[in-house]
Amino acid sequence: MKETFLGIPADAITLPEAVEWARGWLADGRSGGFIASVNPEICVAAQADHKLRSCLLAAALGIPDGIGIVLVSRLRGGRLRGRVAGIELLLALCALAAAEGKSVFFFGAAAGVAEAAAEAATKRYPGLRLAGTQHGFIGPQEEAEAAAKIAASGADLVFVGLGSPRQEYFVAGHGAATGAKLLMAVGGSFDVLAGKVRRAPRLFRRLGLEWLYRFVRQPWRLRRLPALPRFLVQALIKKN
Repeated sequence: MKETFLGIPADAITLPEAVEWARGWLADGRSGGFIASVNPEICVAAQADHKLRSCLLAAALGIPDGIGIVLVSRLRGGRLRGRVAGIELLLALCALAAAEGKSVFFFGAAAGVAEAAAEAATKRYPGLRLAGTQHGFIGPQEEAEAAAKIAASGADLVFVGLGSPRQEYFVAGHGAATGAKLLMAVGGSFDVLAGKVRRAPRLFRRLGLEWLYRFVRQPWRLRRLPALPRFLVQALIKKN
């Protein structure tokens, strides 16, 4: 069941259900599936960025990765039961891959970060098959080469941490060329997994205040703040 926010769909799904969805997709032998992270900022951005909007509409699964999404759903009497954080789904999919012999590829972030994130994942989940890594500091003209590198690795799952909207553009433009079964947009999750950025304490996450912790720890994020009230107002007025 999907619920739309400013025209962008998010699945009414829990973390365990998202993992089961991925298990079924992999078992069916399908390829090119895109898992998008849906949050208030990306919904607002997609109103002006029609290319981004098309990418999100084409996603096979849209996880509700933002407390604002869940809040609006509740206020509208929607079906979302809680947030599915991208970093948590990334880790859960690594656990799934380790259990079922699937290989993963980490693409994105600064030089050395994808490698560190992949190393942390393989230590956390013994048996996880790492197909390869590639940093994201490349130009658009090099993205086709990155897709070819992923294809040559034979990766089943690809985590794309290029930031939005570039990660969505990559999946739309080159996802099929990677030959991967599933590709997931993970934003800055590699930095967290690599230990470069500290995630909010569990209490903040439980109270739905992870966004506040990020603003305090990373003041540069304050320029994104206006998107949050704008989303709340527009999403409640324009009930889909």
